[in-house]
Amino acid sequence: MNRARSALAALAVLSALAFSGTAQAVKPDEMLADPTLEARARALSEGLRCMVCQNQSIDESDADLARDLRILVRERLKAGDSDKQVIDYIVSRYGEFVLLKPRFEVRTMLLWGAPVLLLLAGGLFVFRASRAAKPAEADALTEQEKATLETLLKQE
Repeated sequence: MNRARSALAALAVLSALAFSGTAQAVKPDEMLADPTLEARARALSEGLRCMVCQNQSIDESDADLARDLRILVRERLKAGDSDKQVIDYIVSRYGEFVLLKPRFEVRTMLLWGAPVLLLLAGGLFVFRASRAAKPAEADALTEQEKATLETLLKQE
């Protein structure tokens, strides 16, 4: 009976985890009446970093600054800005760090290219180290060394 309860509790926890989505911090009073604009606002909010939490999007964060940013995004959309204009406006105010996925630009080229460069450098290092690490061949024993070795082996 105890096993059945444990299994049922485990199943309940697993199903709750499986069917739970990401938490949304958007309050009903923030939402736009136009479903198309609201969908655009949600899509933009998912790509913007909460400057307080830093590991959450503003769509997921309950921080006051995240709320202010969500409202700002919606205001810019209501004003008729395109998605790019909204993102550019937010980046101009908060910097490139506000983007969860940085843009590929000259300034961020090292950020995007560093993993590839490190992988290539590591591969080159392993390749060169494997080629250089060949064991040195031992010189053949002289006749005197062979005789000494045989004498030592016979003594044991």
